[in-house]
Amino acid sequence: MKTLDCKQGSVEWLTARCGILTASEMGNLLTDTMEVRTGKMPRTYVATKLAEAWTGEWDADFDSWEMTQGDILESEALPWLELERNVKLERVGFITTDDGKVGCSPDGLIGETGAEIKCPQRKQHCKTLLAGTIPGEHLPQLHGGLYVTGFSRWTFVSYNRKFPKLVMEIERDEEIQANIREAVEMFLFRFEEGWKRLCELNGGPPKRFARAAGVESADLGRQHEPEYVDIIP
Repeated sequence: MKTLDCKQGSVEWLTARCGILTASEMGNLLTDTMEVRTGKMPRTYVATKLAEAWTGEWDADFDSWEMTQGDILESEALPWLELERNVKLERVGFITTDDGKVGCSPDGLIGETGAEIKCPQRKQHCKTLLAGTIPGEHLPQLHGGLYVTGFSRWTFVSYNRKFPKLVMEIERDEEIQANIREAVEMFLFRFEEGWKRLCELNGGPPKRFARAAGVESADLGRQHEPEYVDIIP
């Protein structure tokens, strides 16, 4: 795996994940029960990431609630987990697989264990506490983090300052990892074919890129590769 040292939510972080399949968006490819999705959702996600890679502009879906959650994470939830578990969390920006094609942004690392902290609103947090389990919608992200890093364990925290907290761990499951690999391979195939088609329709790659070397395939993360030089200021 490769790690980029940057602040999550920063322009550098947004740029790094632009056009790349990420664990937080793995739910577009896998169901809450970790089965490979079929139908329109995976194809729509491919189109979303193609649009990002083609323009170099990330999808502007980070709303005020997500920014608020980030503030709570930084000021309360992360210090609470460190005190509760008597550990020191290593803050990381963005992690990718060795080939740079899939990434994740854990809220912290405890050795070779990732940490994902959610700061939901009261109703959702209360539902999670009563169920005593990790909400299904978060499982693709958590198992996706295990896929990217190769780790064997991930810690999940649901945090709300007015309630008890829920801390649970998931273990690496090779059957689930096989499903993730299948979903990732299908995504990459569709992305590659989509990139080729866009280049055919455009008469070449987007004008904002100047080819400094002959690169034929659509490599995720291409906007960060030395083969391309952004010629638009």
